[in-house]
Amino acid sequence: MSSVSSKDQTEESPQAWSWSKRLTLSLPIFVILIALLSSVSNATAVPWNNDPIDQSIETVDSDTSVKFANPSKVTLAKRGTYSITERHATIDVKQKATGDTQHIHILIREPKGASGKLPGVVFMHGAGYGTAEDSFGDVASDLSSAGFVSAVIDKPVWNTSDANRDYPASAKAYDQVIDYLRELENVDSSTVGIYATSESTWISSYLLQSDHKVAFQILLSPMVHSPRHSLGFLAAQDFAMVGANPGYQSIVRRLFSADLDLFGLHNLDIDTLKPAAYAIPTFVAYGSKDVMTAQVDGAQTIMKLAHEADNWNVTIRNYPLANHVLRLGDEAQTNTPLVDSYENDMVDWAVGITHDLKQTTQLVTGATIKQSIAVPFDLRSRPTLTVYMLVIHAASLIFILATMLMWIVALVRKTRALIRRDSGHVLGFTHGFGEILVLITGTTLATLVLFFSGLAQVVYAVVKLVWGGAPATAGMIYWSWPVIQIVSTLVVWAWSRVFARLIEVASMRGLLRMPTMALIRGLIGHRQTRAKPPGASKSEVQPVIAYTRFGKALFVNTTIAMFCVLLLFAFWGLFIY
Repeated sequence: MSSVSSKDQTEESPQAWSWSKRLTLSLPIFVILIALLSSVSNATAVPWNNDPIDQSIETVDSDTSVKFANPSKVTLAKRGTYSITERHATIDVKQKATGDTQHIHILIREPKGASGKLPGVVFMHGAGYGTAEDSFGDVASDLSSAGFVSAVIDKPVWNTSDANRDYPASAKAYDQVIDYLRELENVDSSTVGIYATSESTWISSYLLQSDHKVAFQILLSPMVHSPRHSLGFLAAQDFAMVGANPGYQSIVRRLFSADLDLFGLHNLDIDTLKPAAYAIPTFVAYGSKDVMTAQVDGAQTIMKLAHEADNWNVTIRNYPLANHVLRLGDEAQTNTPLVDSYENDMVDWAVGITHDLKQTTQLVTGATIKQSIAVPFDLRSRPTLTVYMLVIHAASLIFILATMLMWIVALVRKTRALIRRDSGHVLGFTHGFGEILVLITGTTLATLVLFFSGLAQVVYAVVKLVWGGAPATAGMIYWSWPVIQIVSTLVVWAWSRVFARLIEVASMRGLLRMPTMALIRGLIGHRQTRAKPPGASKSEVQPVIAYTRFGKALFVNTTIAMFCVLLLFAFWGLFIY
């Protein structure tokens, strides 16, 4: 009888696998997982051509001053000729698409003592939420001190954000202010122009296509091309300038290939490259330290479109040491000054243009205009990529949150059991799956934190660079990418060992001989056996993963969540070696 019992016990409790057998199984699982993740990384990769690189436009003179022939000896005001008076007005502007009305404050500056009909200028805000009181104070005062009636307004935004700004409606709002100036008794309605900076140069294109009576435009760091191409260029160039690993730079390609039309956001591919946008006398100002604007492609496009509109009056000035807003130093600091001579040059040009004089200085002067990489004109919306990006990020977030909640519940249960000195199964993981799960989950989530930390440092360095700060040393923003790749690969190897262990246990239980669905039920369910865990009754069953349903659910949910994280890494290119 004793020999029979021993034989039965041997049949029910086969020997565990050797390390070599486990390794033999783990390797193909690892290769399959890596191949799958690498396929995802390569399938979501977006090609990008940076050529030509290091483009430049040589200027004919470093002198940025602007002079005009004045055979009639007309008295030309200069910056500071007049003292300034200020007054306030209000106007209601309506957003046609929604019917929303914004009550806009207008700050009007006028030259004190100037007689006759005066030229006017309306200022158009760049990105953000500028107001009449805190925007364009220096340049508006400069022009008004030279005989202009200037108008600075609260930025027309209604209920929009930077992501869904209504550019056509904004153009109509600014045009409404232009009409307001034209109707003033001391303003010459035929000499009202605009001063647009950065983002508002997209709006000015809409404005000039509908209002052909605008007399001139001053464009400060114009973006020129579509937001997708302009912002894609900005991000790619600045990621490279701060020393970000090329892996982080590839994120830009995927991000700016998003099809935002799926989310009701239609600004990324607006078409503002119209000859009408440059059909009037135009003054373009760049700063050589501007890291946001594609200056060579922009200048060439402006001149091309202006010439198509039969306008040859395009003056371009590039100022050394100036940033995106033509200021010196870090714009994050207050009271940074405008670059030397810009204010005088801009005012002199506007005065000469409004007097219909012929410019005698060269049209393109100042520092050499440079551009490090080409504008990524091959960027386009990719709906399939966008849907996949949304699904994998949503799935990762949902399963991670669910897993965190389940682990909190598990911790509460474990604590309660310890307090009650309950020796029963709380989670009941078997074969070391509990410890393995905690270790691999912690490592996977730590890798996720490292990924976002590296990306956050890149973004922070880019923001500092954009505002005029010096580029930061590469440091973490370079080495974190290969480190994440190595750790991610090790995590995949660890998961392959877990799956191999599952197969080993299933083999020991005889589950591998079952049909597929029965195998799955056997892995996550119970299977009757005469083998008995310590402390279990004879009627208790022997599980594969855990004794409790909660433990099995926790294992399955955590495994899915961590696999989603690996797919997220794959989407952003971490498995392209």
